[in-house]
Order: sequence, then structure tokens, then C-alpha cells
Amino acid sequence: MNTDWRAVGIGFLVMLIVGAVGLSLPFVGQIGAGLVGGFVAGYLAGGVGNGAWNGLIAGSISGIVLSVLAATIGGLLGLAGGPLGGFLGGAGVFIVGVVLTVLFAIDSAIGGAIGGLISG
Repeated sequence: MNTDWRAVGIGFLVMLIVGAVGLSLPFVGQIGAGLVGGFVAGYLAGGVGNGAWNGLIAGSISGIVLSVLAATIGGLLGLAGGPLGGFLGGAGVFIVGVVLTVLFAIDSAIGGAIGGLISG
């Protein structure tokens, strides 16, 4: 499996755009973003294995970026409860973010495999 960073980058950007549009459908929109972004990354990478791998990486990066951003915001908002509140707020959001990263990675890998299969 080869990592095509161009495919990963484009898939990541597609996930961000579709995810931003999908905010009106909280859970379905984010799963759709992972599938569509993974599909694009997989299609550009070509092949089922490469497609799944590149979709997985694009979804993982997307989930990690979202998790770090949400944990930072949660930590800053938690500072209203003092230093311990900031830590607990950020850590709690980060743990939820890790779970979301796994979910993003799985559906992105599925989308990537389908995209790679279609691209030949």
C-alpha cells in the first residue's frame, strides 16, 4: 500500500467541506463526509487496497484535527471552572474525539475502497 499524499489531502479537504455543509444533519452529515472524502481519496489513489488505505489516512487526519480543535475549545470553555475544569473539559472532549476519529477512519476506509474499486 502506497500513501498518495495528494489524494489524502484532497480527500481531507472534501471531508471538511462536506462536513461543514453536513452540520445541519449532525450525525448523518459527518458520516457522509467521511464516506465522500474517503471515496475521493480512494478514487485518486486507485486500487481497492490503496483506496482503503488513503481513505483511512484522510479520515484519521480529519478526525484528529477535529478532536484537537474541539478539545482546545472545550478546555478554554472549561477554564471558567478553574484549572481543573479546563483540564477535565478538554480531556472529556478529546476522549469523545478519539472515538469520532475511529468512526471517521472506518467509514473513510470503506469509501476509499469503493472509490479505488471504481477507479480500477
